Amino acid sequence: MPYLLKTEPGTYSFADLQSDKQTVWDGVTNPAAVKNLREMKAGDQLIIYHTGDEKRAVGTASVISVDAGDPKKPLVRIKAGKALASSKTLAEMKADSRFKDSPLLRQSRLSVVPLTNTQYTFLLGNK
Repeated sequence: MPYLLKTEPGTYSFADLQSDKQTVWDGVTNPAAVKNLREMKAGDQLIIYHTGDEKRAVGTASVISVDAGDPKKPLVRIKAGKALASSKTLAEMKADSRFKDSPLLRQSRLSVVPLTNTQYTFLLGNK
């Protein structure tokens, strides 16, 4: 299943992830977001989304491993993918019917959001 991970670019940007090549995705405290982290599996595809002034999907990543031994703080190791050829803004997502039921729009403070395959394909820039 694909997911969207939100990050404040001033704290940890997609460029930081590309530089580091991989990282443990942490700092998530919202119970629904933590549940989404626990449900991830190695190989799941990710979209990295910059919050703050940008509000746009900027790149891809994938899950390397998930250690859910501590259910309140699952350790999800991810590796960087590529920058999106054309980043998608939050406004574009709000205007697209594929996102009408998405937690991304319904729960705007949720930092880890499951995506449908159709939403993931749209964010990659494919029809």
